[in-house]
Amino acid sequence: MSKIDELIKSGVNVSITLATNDLKDFADYLIGKTKKELEEAVISEKAETYPSAKQVCEILNVSNVTLWRWSQKNYLVPIEVGGKRKYRMSDIKKILNGGKKALQN
Repeated sequence: MSKIDELIKSGVNVSITLATNDLKDFADYLIGKTKKELEEAVISEKAETYPSAKQVCEILNVSNVTLWRWSQKNYLVPIEVGGKRKYRMSDIKKILNGGKKALQN
């Protein structure tokens, strides 16, 4: 199965004859590989992180004053973790993907 994958990746233009079991095994291999990649992508996308105010300023290219003002307007509200302001990365992504309207959903 991996030899077929290597042959495809090499870009060589060849004709090959396969037994139906070999073709099924290769299809199962591709499906399994794709499923694993998609699961990893979904898990990493759903994993919530909590960057600091300084990191958020860098991500959004804004100042601490802007973060404070947004907090007062409930646009981007921090959470307190051990007495430190942290922000939900999911909220930051919503801003990056559509601004205030995205946060209201």
